[in-house]
Amino acid sequence: MARRKKKVTKRKKKAGRKKAPARGKAPAPASLEASVTVRKRAYDKLDYEEEAPVPATEAGGLPPGLKRPRRKATKKAKVTKKKSAWQKTKVVTAIDKTAKGLHAKIMKGQKPELRSPVRALSNVKYDIRVGYFQIGRQRKTRTLTVNTVRTFAQTLRMMGLSKDMVREDTFATKRDAYYQSKNWGDARFDHQSESDTVMDDIEATFSLDGVTREQLRFYPDEHGGAVAGQLVVIDRDPATGRSIEIDCTKFGSGAYTIPHSVEHLKFRTKAKFVLAIETGGMFQRLQYHAYPTKVNCVIVSMSGVPTRACRRFIRRLSDSQKIPVYAFVDCDPYGVSNIYRSLKVGSGNAAHINQFYCVPQARFLGVMPQDIIDYKLPTHPLKDVDVRRAKDALKNDPFFKAHKPWTKAMQQLLKMGVRAEQQALAKWGLNYVMDVYLPAKLKNTRAFLP
Repeated sequence: MARRKKKVTKRKKKAGRKKAPARGKAPAPASLEASVTVRKRAYDKLDYEEEAPVPATEAGGLPPGLKRPRRKATKKAKVTKKKSAWQKTKVVTAIDKTAKGLHAKIMKGQKPELRSPVRALSNVKYDIRVGYFQIGRQRKTRTLTVNTVRTFAQTLRMMGLSKDMVREDTFATKRDAYYQSKNWGDARFDHQSESDTVMDDIEATFSLDGVTREQLRFYPDEHGGAVAGQLVVIDRDPATGRSIEIDCTKFGSGAYTIPHSVEHLKFRTKAKFVLAIETGGMFQRLQYHAYPTKVNCVIVSMSGVPTRACRRFIRRLSDSQKIPVYAFVDCDPYGVSNIYRSLKVGSGNAAHINQFYCVPQARFLGVMPQDIIDYKLPTHPLKDVDVRRAKDALKNDPFFKAHKPWTKAMQQLLKMGVRAEQQALAKWGLNYVMDVYLPAKLKNTRAFLP
């Protein structure tokens, strides 16, 4: 009996034992309510600012009646790319606009094309009230084809070069641009003439947006002209950007040289007028004898047909200071129809930029055909090329057709069959031009031809 009792006792102990939980498993709660009560107390003690784990009855959940505290939503800062100053320029804006237009056509499966005005005298119109040759409506279109792919690529590379130069604040001459293309692979230029043509086409294209070649950072190689007289030019130091005042009366026997770009220049003067002179010899004589100081004027040497920089300089000086411009050139068809007309109204080939590079307020002081008679000047016979140039101007040039006084003067020159130079006035003395001719002319400026 004693042995049997011991066995029963062992069974009871076995029945009262609890199984040990398996490894990795938490012991099951005695009851759901007890578990919730315990966990709620623990949850209330949590510091909400800490990332303490919150007990849950279900995976990813919370005990009933409890809510996770809300965190304030933080707005993500918008990342905006600010454009640099060079990216906001009119030049870069125009280039980007053109490039986006070409890209849009390509994405639509269309042939990209570039349009530019036709640069010819036949595509200009002249309105006396406007004062210069305006480009007409004729346009030429360059479409990307098998035959034009090389020229098209060269045009785009040239546009890219312009944008790079604006960003780097530098420039290139026509010759520089030609040699730059040697890095363009198959798009390189074989001859300078090819590069010049593409550059002219780009200028014509962007002239429709009011952009000049100089703003595209392609500068001319030629000399801008010489200036002397009562004028202070306010330039800037390229290295520091500081203003520099240049007194044109303090060059001794020399003269101030017009830079290739004049858009940044400012002026200060009390001069009564600007005298634009064709020949360097006449300019030097007037400067040597201090003629600008005696009559209070500014003299500019055009050295033949005035360069773009020279015309722009005179235009900006006249516009900003409100002073008249008088032209003093040889009496021949070239001096009148090429030199003076280019200064005043521009040319047909550059009609797309005449609004910037001409001086509509200019008037013709001399030498006139009538001056040959009045001053008994030595003359030379008109050459065949002179006769053809004069007749062509009378027949086709809108400027001469619009101004009857000029038609009459040119007809008189053809009838006389002769031409005269400025220096012919030296017949009466080396300084006769300063002592007699110019003073007599300036007494009656209303008689000057338009």
